[in-house]
Amino acid sequence: MKLGVICDCFHTSIAESMIEAGRLGLSGVQIYAVGGEFCPETLTDADIERYLDLLSQNGLTVSALCGDLGGHGFEIEAENPARIEKTKRIVDLAVRMGTHVVTTHIGVIPEDTSCKQYSVMLNALRECGSYAASLGVTLAIETGPEVASVLNTFVRQAGDGVGVNLDPANFVMVTGQDPAEAVMLLSDKIVHTHLKDGKRLKVSDPVLIYRCFAEGGIEALNVADFFIETPVGEGDVDFDAYFSALRAVGYDGYLTIERETGADPSADIQTAAAYVRKQYSKYIS
Repeated sequence: MKLGVICDCFHTSIAESMIEAGRLGLSGVQIYAVGGEFCPETLTDADIERYLDLLSQNGLTVSALCGDLGGHGFEIEAENPARIEKTKRIVDLAVRMGTHVVTTHIGVIPEDTSCKQYSVMLNALRECGSYAASLGVTLAIETGPEVASVLNTFVRQAGDGVGVNLDPANFVMVTGQDPAEAVMLLSDKIVHTHLKDGKRLKVSDPVLIYRCFAEGGIEALNVADFFIETPVGEGDVDFDAYFSALRAVGYDGYLTIERETGADPSADIQTAAAYVRKQYSKYIS
């Protein structure tokens, strides 16, 4: 497996993030491709060439683009035509950047497979996935509000071009799902992973948590009462079991470091890379 990092976690420009990732000896970067300085609507051919040159100069590849459109994902049928088209343009950009993965949150997948919301989300993902597959790309649903069994049913019904971006901390913090168990269930559908850690402080309703994220009300919920993201190695993710499970299912892709909180995310990124290299060198190429 290879180590990467999400550029935005450095809180600098993408160019500076690429240089820092290279300095840390990482192999890849994941880039947000929805808005700002790096999105399909604003990037010129010259911009793309400049970023490709920076990647090459720093010994990097793009592990994935992040195509998370925010809000309720693909839950709202009336919004989906625009979201599907935006996702397709991000897939096009992924091809130009030399990556085969676009990650995204899609909303909350209902446990009831017969309800309207389930079919609305499934239809949207089938269209996005079909387009992605035609270009050799996988749209990877990031683990979040669902337990692995619910996500597994959905992603296998979605068909070609739809896979999983496995974030072990999201499982630990929100649903209480064992990440290693999730790996064994989702297995061949895992095309990208995040290297993140955290603790669940008390049992909560995952649907409520993600509704608050979608509607910008997470501060009112006081999320810190429910879970906390920690530096890698300081939370409740059992990395021994997690890495063993990834290897058991044949995963050999990226472990992309994500650090969304903390006083010094850059230092935590460096610590995470050092921790994994020291403790789990046999897994890292």
